[in-house]
Amino acid sequence: MAPIALLSVSNKQGLLPLAKALINEHGFQLISSGGTAKSIESEGLPVTRVADFTGAPEILGGRVKTLHPRIHGGILAQRGNSDHQADLAKQKIPPIDLVVVNLYPFQETIADPNVAWDAAIEKIDIGGPAMIRAAAKNHDHVAILTRPDQYDEFLNALKRNSNGVISKEIRRKLALEAFEHTASYDIAISRWLQEQGDGISSHWLKTFPLQQNLRYGENPHQTAAWFGTKATGWGNATQLQGKALSTNNLLDLEAALSTVREFGYETLENKVLPKPTAVIIKHCNPCGVATDKLLSQALNKALNADPISAFGGIVALNNHVDADTANQLNSLFLECIVAPGYDKEALEILASKRNLRLLKLTKSSIEKAGGEQFRSILGGVLVQDQDNHEINLNEWQIVTKNIPSTQEQEDLIFAWRVSRHVRSNAIVIASSGQSLGIGAGQMNRIGSAKLALEAAGEKAKGAVLASDGFFPFDDTVRLAAQHGIKAIIQPGGSIKDADSISACDDLNIAMVLTGIRHFLH
Repeated sequence: MAPIALLSVSNKQGLLPLAKALINEHGFQLISSGGTAKSIESEGLPVTRVADFTGAPEILGGRVKTLHPRIHGGILAQRGNSDHQADLAKQKIPPIDLVVVNLYPFQETIADPNVAWDAAIEKIDIGGPAMIRAAAKNHDHVAILTRPDQYDEFLNALKRNSNGVISKEIRRKLALEAFEHTASYDIAISRWLQEQGDGISSHWLKTFPLQQNLRYGENPHQTAAWFGTKATGWGNATQLQGKALSTNNLLDLEAALSTVREFGYETLENKVLPKPTAVIIKHCNPCGVATDKLLSQALNKALNADPISAFGGIVALNNHVDADTANQLNSLFLECIVAPGYDKEALEILASKRNLRLLKLTKSSIEKAGGEQFRSILGGVLVQDQDNHEINLNEWQIVTKNIPSTQEQEDLIFAWRVSRHVRSNAIVIASSGQSLGIGAGQMNRIGSAKLALEAAGEKAKGAVLASDGFFPFDDTVRLAAQHGIKAIIQPGGSIKDADSISACDDLNIAMVLTGIRHFLH
């Protein structure tokens, strides 16, 4: 008996070459339905329609066509099981050896934010997942193909085996990929249904395909892999040059991008570009952040904020990179650069640094990634919204006798923006659109303040200080005064706020309370 292949695909890519090879080179008989059958028939290839094979017409507008014992019996029957074989003989059902199925384009359909409910529901495949799961379950006897990129590998495996039998290892691999395919499909449906309602569902559902295996994790003794969609976020970034990305590169790039986006992130297609901003990251903390009229000037200021820490850093820029900026970047040792785009001359300049990882990431790729943030803990996942609370100056309170000047207010806004991207406890010293000193990740706030003020040095005189959390004591205020700080911004909310406010009044420092904190763990 000739082997039988059942083909029912939404994505017709590679279908006809596969069908021709199965018939002409390997002697398969084909069973197919709907548009798949029409495509095969259009090439003059022999194919039996599912309705003719089952003796039952397609009904309910095509909702039911392959849900039939002659289909599922042929897929699920175990070849060495005498009872199964007796049932097949009694029902005159031939065994099916190969199932080629990919599903209705549900993900593509819901990618349109304005898709109608009924249109999305009609793209929920029923018969396809049933056939895939049946074939994958019976992979000891049946091969299952769910993606066009599997076709050539399968045909090559057939050629290597003169008896036309695919090895058990290949069938098991295909079964695993099939179950991953249906799991991903079901999660996409569940996620979409969740998004139509409000609140957090009883299950957190997410699926990411393997993006790439990484050389190692945070350290060489740790294995690591990057999973993510190629349609959004970092998966949709274009790496223009350089070595493969590492685990630490990706973590630092995420921190850099998050920080630079605080000041806007656009492409040349936008009519209004954000104020040019440069961010330099080391170990997931900003060591230099600056804005200016030109991107090259912003980068120069960010580098001058902490030139020692900038060595081997990650740079994020929020405007297209021009030649002047590229020349500056080219003079440094950096691991990675990310920006919304690069001028042709800038790319030519940076090409001399062959190992430098150069990435282009557009604003649309960022926005499509959504606002959900998640992190792993032992045996679980924490899910939260991104900390993208918009600054509203009407919510801020000036609580001291001294009122911030216009320049000080601009500096306070800048420092406050940076502080939310510094690991707690976070202290940021800034002036004139430039970070001067950053204290991060200390176990007490005065410790972070000492680090930040020491880094700022003499530049702290006349600068401002931002704190991501409230002051439990007035010690940070008094230390800031010793270094010449003129204005402070912090959330407020401590039972000893009055002490810090009183100290500011005594020391001629302005203080602003935001009413919101920005802890980053």
